[in-house]
Amino acid sequence: MTDLSNAAANSALPVPTSLRGAAQAAAARGEPLVVMTSLTGCPYCAMVRNHYLLPMRREGLVHAVQLDVQDRTGNLQGFDGQITTPAEQARAWKARFTPTVLFFGPDGRELAERLVGIAVPDFYGEYLEARLAESRRKLKQR
Repeated sequence: MTDLSNAAANSALPVPTSLRGAAQAAAARGEPLVVMTSLTGCPYCAMVRNHYLLPMRREGLVHAVQLDVQDRTGNLQGFDGQITTPAEQARAWKARFTPTVLFFGPDGRELAERLVGIAVPDFYGEYLEARLAESRRKLKQR
């Protein structure tokens, strides 16, 4: 049973309880907080999660989490300390499409242009790497 739960835990990105806490933990490692908005059953979300963010997270290359845009019951502390839901937070960010990948500093400001959807799957990894490099540069400048 433990193997199954470990397998399930390794097939999903964590869901944060606090964006502020997650971003501070990421910044302490010199990394941006990478947040993917997701939707159950979204094949493009699964592609980004399973082929890019999860492998990078397992290797310690990114601090990535996910928010379900339909979750109206979960409690989430925003960057401002206020309690909201993942659905409300995604709406506040105007993240209307899934997946949307956002890159945040510890203060909640976006560090790089969002990746919205998957326009060209063959180049997605390069787009992701470029946004991560830009985010890391901006973190170092602070």
